[in-house]
Amino acid sequence: MRTMPLAATAVLAVSALTLSGCSLTPGASTGQQSTGPVSTALPSGHVTLTLAMSTGPDMASELIAAYEHLHPNVTIKRQYTSFSDYKQNIKLNLSSDKAPDIAQFNAGAMQSLIPAGLLVNLDPYAKAYHWSDQFPADGLEQVTAEKNGKTFGKGSLYAVPAGMSVTGVFYNKSLMKKAGVTRQPATLDEFASDLAKAKAAGQTPLSVGALDNGALHLWAAVLGKEMSGKQYRQWVYGQPGGDITTAAPKAATDRIAKWAKQGYIPDWANGTGQVDAAARFTEGQTTYLVSGSWAAVDIAKGLGDKAGFFLLPPTQAEGPAVANGSSVAYAVSSKSKHPEVAANFLNFLSSPTAAKIVAKGGFMPVNTQSIPKQSGLLGDLSGGYQQVVKDNGLLQFPDAASPDMLPILQSGLQSVIIQRKSTKDFLTSLQDAWSHSHGK
Repeated sequence: MRTMPLAATAVLAVSALTLSGCSLTPGASTGQQSTGPVSTALPSGHVTLTLAMSTGPDMASELIAAYEHLHPNVTIKRQYTSFSDYKQNIKLNLSSDKAPDIAQFNAGAMQSLIPAGLLVNLDPYAKAYHWSDQFPADGLEQVTAEKNGKTFGKGSLYAVPAGMSVTGVFYNKSLMKKAGVTRQPATLDEFASDLAKAKAAGQTPLSVGALDNGALHLWAAVLGKEMSGKQYRQWVYGQPGGDITTAAPKAATDRIAKWAKQGYIPDWANGTGQVDAAARFTEGQTTYLVSGSWAAVDIAKGLGDKAGFFLLPPTQAEGPAVANGSSVAYAVSSKSKHPEVAANFLNFLSSPTAAKIVAKGGFMPVNTQSIPKQSGLLGDLSGGYQQVVKDNGLLQFPDAASPDMLPILQSGLQSVIIQRKSTKDFLTSLQDAWSHSHGK
């Protein structure tokens, strides 16, 4: 579930890895030879690895079991820690004599882990396994960083995604029909018009859980439509010149404030978390919910064929598909005695076998050609995700812009919704946090 990291291409189909350590994956070893500067061959003796993680425990367990089935000589022990404790203790864990071999990627923790040399630079493995052909470019971009651990989107690869998330608009077909909405909106202004129709019909247009991350997802979705992908990535990845106080972020924030003032965002938003907001939508209390793929399984169970999904539309019709999304990703510890096995597990994450497990867990498989065929709501979601990947429109969530960004976003958006903080003051607070982390 994304509360991630709080609480994520046309690619080649990948075959399952064989017991011998050979691989049918394009670009991987087909024998015991080394490919490039690193080996893709697995040892024949028994190997035990430890995987440290804080998100998606059930999915991780199934991925591990599937990999061990293919490689009976490999045992992977799962080490689960809650998110808050994980972020606080991962550096100490990776520095210890009993460091895990594989660790779940955490953008906030990278600021100390990468400069300390605690993670393996995966560039050689990426070349050996041809990961640029197997994983979505946007997904790899999110886990590519400079040696300072603060600037993302360029530098070297330090993790690979296991499953992606994508945000968009869940809608209740029955309520839409009652409100007189007969088609999906082609532009952001058309969506605003649909919200007005729902309000006029006596409905609660938007289900927003601003107590934690629900308003963040709504604002980020609108921001991705107003702000160019280049400018957004420059800011969220901490690259020089990143600025969230320009005209486009102002327009996005003004739009959220306007929707709140017009009653499209309910009075109960600031006292409701995103899980409860999703539950209200699933119970038929609201017309729309802007959230992520992590909510789809429960919504499909609750609303059945009454639920649908579309990407939040662009400001101009027929614009590129853009949406926020991040990944559950894994890195390799520099203290691992078997980095080649750990990297082989990472390579497995792009296989069709892994794709089925990831899809079952409510995430989007990294390999779009391996996505299981789905209908209804899950089919809508898969189609939207594939379009975003095709258009290179997957944007990291804004709380990744700096380690202390999340609480500032949460409280700031609550204040924007109830008209207690101006757009200018809100955006200035975000830029101040960004500058504190990355400099002017």
